[in-house]
Amino acid sequence: MSPRRSSPKPQAKAKIFAALGDETRLSLLVRLSDGQRQSIAQLTEGSKLTRQAVTKHLRILERVRIVHSTRAGRESLFEFNPKPLDELKRYLDLVSERWDQTLSRLKSFVEINEE
Repeated sequence: MSPRRSSPKPQAKAKIFAALGDETRLSLLVRLSDGQRQSIAQLTEGSKLTRQAVTKHLRILERVRIVHSTRAGRESLFEFNPKPLDELKRYLDLVSERWDQTLSRLKSFVEINEE
């Protein structure tokens, strides 16, 4: 499957980038990246954030599918879902490859015209 077909649509990509554009959300992802499901209480430990603030940030990450929550009794447990970030990486790799090709063509054009 080509990166173009398997990657999210532009609007979805923009939403993921926007969700990642917040320092608090990035720090929550770092804490969740160990693969362990964590409660809001666990994610709040050691920070100055309230549970309500952490919940708000987690819901934003959940909307773009970067985290997933499951219920365990009265708690919600959150876990990291790397798939949307893998899709973004493939998209950025494609963009980077296209830039490399464009720069290579420009270099060849300049070299030919210098002769």
